[in-house]
Amino acid sequence: MEIRALGAEEMARTRDIRSRAFGAISDEAWANRLRVAGPGVEAGRYLAGFDGGRVVATASVYDMTQWWRGRSVSMAGVSGVTVAPEERGRGVGRAMMTATLRRCAEFGHALSMLFPLTTPLYRSFGWEQAGAQHWTELPAEALRAVRADARVPVRRPTADDAAEVAAVIDRVHRTALDSGPVGLGTAHWRMVLQEESNYVHLAEDGFLSYHWADGNNVLKVDRLVAGSERTLRALWAIVGSGSSAARTVRACIGPQDPVLWLLRERSVEDVRRKQWMLRVVDAPAAIEARGYPPGITADVPLRVEDEHLPANAGSWRLTVRDGEGRLERSAEDPGALRLGARGLAALYAGVPGGTLLRSGLIEGGAAEADVLSGVFAASPFALDYF
Repeated sequence: MEIRALGAEEMARTRDIRSRAFGAISDEAWANRLRVAGPGVEAGRYLAGFDGGRVVATASVYDMTQWWRGRSVSMAGVSGVTVAPEERGRGVGRAMMTATLRRCAEFGHALSMLFPLTTPLYRSFGWEQAGAQHWTELPAEALRAVRADARVPVRRPTADDAAEVAAVIDRVHRTALDSGPVGLGTAHWRMVLQEESNYVHLAEDGFLSYHWADGNNVLKVDRLVAGSERTLRALWAIVGSGSSAARTVRACIGPQDPVLWLLRERSVEDVRRKQWMLRVVDAPAAIEARGYPPGITADVPLRVEDEHLPANAGSWRLTVRDGEGRLERSAEDPGALRLGARGLAALYAGVPGGTLLRSGLIEGGAAEADVLSGVFAASPFALDYF
């Protein structure tokens, strides 16, 4: 099998395998996909495995960023991983993921994120469970009681406001010290603003996008971020005003979203979690780019094993001070915490050291693991699926 980047004229040849993997794709959806994929195709971010002239596997490596404690880190979004049904179980998927991970490194990304349809394959290449996209169902009537400050100016943005929307969302994630959300560019938000079924509202420090679903019985909130209480109330009040028609609001929010503390009553919640996985591609770059609590210091030796990305392997010293982190080569230390690529990804994502010790993802002293629990503390979540 030959694995290489797809040319623009070859993209049409992947429609069949994607349909077999993920379901039929309408002509309109396929045309939109080809249009959106253009820049990525030119950059060599769409890969395919060929058996002769036949496409037997695909994968995409999106150019993204991801927020980690309020800092934007370069991230490769891996998506569209497919293997032709008749080729499954023959090592094609492993060959495709080997090439895909190598491509993530070649593009210079510090991290990689993906939504798995099967976990074992991705774990074998160093991705590990890190967080989830949370869809929470709230009674529409409960949101009707959220009172807005009439002084908050909220307007309906157009496609011409895409850059401002992107900037507002980034600013909210940065100031909220969020971990996990993907940073999306102007082109993405232009598409969202152009979609007629989306109802969108923009404030100085907040953005709302929602639409009707399930036969107009549900208001589906795809994005609601706000940098202040008054803007949070103003945007959720807009959603709550639809309670005379909708019984339920289905919202994509983080597990600690402040709206949950605005509700008068809160006992049982219906939450659907779509898990995502993280992979550290360039360990020193990932550690340096991430944010850390300003009052925590650490100086911990690590021994990393990473068979797929040997540049990450070996003896390191992790130091954190004044909200900045460094990972530097060091002499071998017999007391070092030992971890593989999966353990490093889970640690980076804020999984507590005690959990990692008991699961076998790291080995070493409990005291050092506890220190790292504070260093990497986070509650990662995603607001987008790709």
